[in-house]
Amino acid sequence: MSSKNSSSTSVVPRGFSKFYVLSLLKEGPMTGKEIMEETAKRTQGSWKPSPGLVYPLLGKLLSSGLIEEVEEGRGYRITVSGEDLLSQYQLGQSDIDNLSAAFMRLGLFGQLMAKDAVDKMIGLTKELRQDVSKLGKAQKAKYRKFLESELRRLDRSEQQPKSA
Repeated sequence: MSSKNSSSTSVVPRGFSKFYVLSLLKEGPMTGKEIMEETAKRTQGSWKPSPGLVYPLLGKLLSSGLIEEVEEGRGYRITVSGEDLLSQYQLGQSDIDNLSAAFMRLGLFGQLMAKDAVDKMIGLTKELRQDVSKLGKAQKAKYRKFLESELRRLDRSEQQPKSA
């Protein structure tokens, strides 16, 4: 997902485009062309998503029920499901931003630590995706049960008062 500018190449992280488009559509309905133009404008030309990125992405978001068409082909708007997904992403992003800011205060060492942490998370995510796709139905059910129990544990820990 890279696009070229006259002086540089910008790389947009995989998966970011989906949330970026949802956030634009939360502001109001847009066509694919308007999404491309608005992105180029907001990034001052450093990211110009191509039609080959935007239109297939809109198709996926549409088929997932995260967006819907406005007046038959005259644009798209975010759905309630899309807003829910975007809210979940933004909550997680806030935590990542806070952690990243702490790393950046450590200077170069912190930046290297942050880059290493992100690289490890990306690697782990890829590995999990590959491994989960190889699991049988019973194994997937066990994995789901484990993840759900971990989410409940996290919820309980967040509800407990924090000690100083």
